[in-house]
Amino acid sequence: MKKEWKEAIQRDDVERLGRLLNSETDINMRDRYGQTALMIAARDGRSSAVRFLVANGAALDHTAKYGLSAVMLAVINGHVDTVRILAEAGADLEIRGTGAPGFEGKTAVDLATAQSRFDMVEILRKGRK
Repeated sequence: MKKEWKEAIQRDDVERLGRLLNSETDINMRDRYGQTALMIAARDGRSSAVRFLVANGAALDHTAKYGLSAVMLAVINGHVDTVRILAEAGADLEIRGTGAPGFEGKTAVDLATAQSRFDMVEILRKGRK
C-alpha cells in the first residue's frame, strides 16, 4: 500500500481518498502487514474513510494477522461507530480469529463481550440477522 493511502486514512480525508482511488486500480491492496485500507481505517476509527471505502467496493472480510477482519479491529480498538458501519454494510460477523490466545476462535461478538462492550455486542447481534 502506498504512503499516500495511509496518510489519507490517518487524516480521514475522503476527498483525497477519492483522488487516490481514481488513480489506483486496487482498493483492496495490502500493506506490508497484510492490512487493507479498510482494515487500517477501521482499526483507527476513521468513520468517514470507512464509509467511503465501503461505498466504493472495499472488501469487508479480508483478514490479516491473527485472522482479524476490519470489524474485529474496530471492536478491539473500541470504535463503536465503525463497528456499526461495517455491520450494517454486511461484514461477515462469523469470521474467527486465529493464532493468538486472545483471538483464537473468537468472533467480533466474542471480542466485544470479552471487553464488556455490550453496546457493540448489541450492534453485532443485530447485524447477524
